[in-house]
Amino acid sequence: MVRKKETITLSIPSGTKEQLESIALRLNIKWGKSPSVSGLLVAIAQQQVAVGEPFALNPSQVAALQQATKLLVDSGGLANAEILAALMLDRGKLDAPLRQSLLQLVSQPNEGWRPRADQLINTQQPFRLLYRNNQGEELEYTVRYAQVSFEEKRFYLNIWCEETDDIKNPDYPELIHNRCLRFDNIKAIVPISGQWRCEGLDYLKVYLHFRGGMIKAYERRVDKDIQDEVLGEGKTKVRQVVRHISNPFWLIREVFRYGEDCVIVSPQKVRDRFQQKLMALCRQYDIEIRD
Repeated sequence: MVRKKETITLSIPSGTKEQLESIALRLNIKWGKSPSVSGLLVAIAQQQVAVGEPFALNPSQVAALQQATKLLVDSGGLANAEILAALMLDRGKLDAPLRQSLLQLVSQPNEGWRPRADQLINTQQPFRLLYRNNQGEELEYTVRYAQVSFEEKRFYLNIWCEETDDIKNPDYPELIHNRCLRFDNIKAIVPISGQWRCEGLDYLKVYLHFRGGMIKAYERRVDKDIQDEVLGEGKTKVRQVVRHISNPFWLIREVFRYGEDCVIVSPQKVRDRFQQKLMALCRQYDIEIRD
């Protein structure tokens, strides 16, 4: 049965037809090989095409979508990450570095390594890992143990590897086999034969003292804190937390957030590193430091 069609006559300014054809072409609405103005009008009437002010993302929405994109990349959801990246590119006012990184994400095929890493961790299967660090160096690691951690709004792959030559002057020789890797910098993961390291990562035992309001406010890290007790009375009262640390970098950043209400008591090398960071910060603000 032939469907009945209606005809209308439009009075439009000069050049409008070409503009409508351009929109139809962009939306891939065609009659044969040519853009169809009639098809465009039908799509608008049937609400298949949105009209009005174009939707735009504000800076807060871009920041939220950017964080969601990172989490999706780290967890292996690259298809959804590419959808969000395309949305930001299309509807957000982005600075050049962010635009370039999003363009790279949507234009270059990239495998999500989180599911592969999870599979090998669950089966305790050693693997070879190819990694490109932020300096552009390609490094190869023989991984005998790995675990995923969540630090400062994104996931990381922590590994115990046989290689140590890439760390020229180790500040913590006890941790020289540990690495903390970004999933989006991983280039390849290949299973290998051999034994899984049952001992896990290497650790330092760090003693922290919380004072003031943090005595009650501190929330125990059940995955890392091995002791937690209140010592002393009155002004000398502290909450002592003993923690296993595989990477002091994250601990130092955390302690900075607690301010004067948290002190690294030992080991001395971790305490000294925090002191160096604190002195450098003081110099940035022209605060005189006496040796």
